[in-house]
Amino acid sequence: MIGISIAGFDPSGGAGIIADMKTFSALEIHGTAAITALTAQNPTKVFSLMPISIEYIEEQIDSIFDEYGEYISYGKTGMLYSTEIIKTVGKKIKEYNIKVVVDPVMVASAGGSLLKEREEIKNMKEEIATSLKKYLLPHCLIATPNIHEAEIISGIKINNTNNAIEAAYKIGEISNVIITGGHLDGINTFFNKSTEEIKTIKKPLIETSNVHGTGCSFSAALAGYSIKGNNLTTSIEKSLDFVELAVKKGKYGTLKQPYISD
Repeated sequence: MIGISIAGFDPSGGAGIIADMKTFSALEIHGTAAITALTAQNPTKVFSLMPISIEYIEEQIDSIFDEYGEYISYGKTGMLYSTEIIKTVGKKIKEYNIKVVVDPVMVASAGGSLLKEREEIKNMKEEIATSLKKYLLPHCLIATPNIHEAEIISGIKINNTNNAIEAAYKIGEISNVIITGGHLDGINTFFNKSTEEIKTIKKPLIETSNVHGTGCSFSAALAGYSIKGNNLTTSIEKSLDFVELAVKKGKYGTLKQPYISD
């Protein structure tokens, strides 16, 4: 079983491609990857970011599918940084018919400002949200925004569960979505577009500093459990349990993914 992650690189090993590969490995899946951006960061601060060229992102993806194309049906995306990268990845996903879990990471949302002014950050996030809705979400298996990302994508301020449900319905006009509940008392909000059903799933909040990369690991686990043949609802439930264990076992300010064979 083989999966692909198309995302950024975190040198601290907590998030991005490295976290995705740890998660795939923990689920006994061979992970492949195309890197979209290089970052200088650690679990508490982002220092800088350098996007990879469109041509090189395409070449990475093409090289993977040249050898493994017949074996890869599922994958995930992480930080895609710009409209052009999002558009390119959307094109490749359609070209290779990949079912992807979209973790709609917004630039500068983790750990620091990337040295940009607040208004510039706001404009970048809104541009990314617009591009995701146009080029990627209509073709994805499911989107996994946290509440801050869901606010930008939906245009709805989320202060409580009712707001999250409203935002999930709005994003659900485009794709399946689960709004993760780490910033909402552990309440995750899942909208299934095919059945038009909404479901909330409560998970305990854990007192720990080991939370860096939870969104990356959750979305990678969701892709991984889908690769292993689980339906979407089961994959979500298993992935939430997986991340809960990873947080509990974590150290160094990040996760420790549990090895699971099933």
